[in-house]
Amino acid sequence: MSKSAVIRARVEPELKADAEHILHQLGLSTTRAIAMFYRQVVLRRGLPFDVVIPNRTTRRTLEATNAGREVILCKNADDMFRKLGI
Repeated sequence: MSKSAVIRARVEPELKADAEHILHQLGLSTTRAIAMFYRQVVLRRGLPFDVVIPNRTTRRTLEATNAGREVILCKNADDMFRKLGI
């Protein structure tokens, strides 16, 4: 099938740069990633991920983490499991 449809969207420059860096690491072009996203929307007949409004606990956790509060840093997976008591 000929690829002739054009998609235009405005996003924050930093978001675009961050996403394109990750896509490059995955070996994907932006065009290919968008095509994959669209294909998943068609196959699933909806978004290929859950879209939900975070509950109060999740919102507080995200706000604290974004502000650098209540963050526990781990050296590696073993350190993380030790701190979790697992």
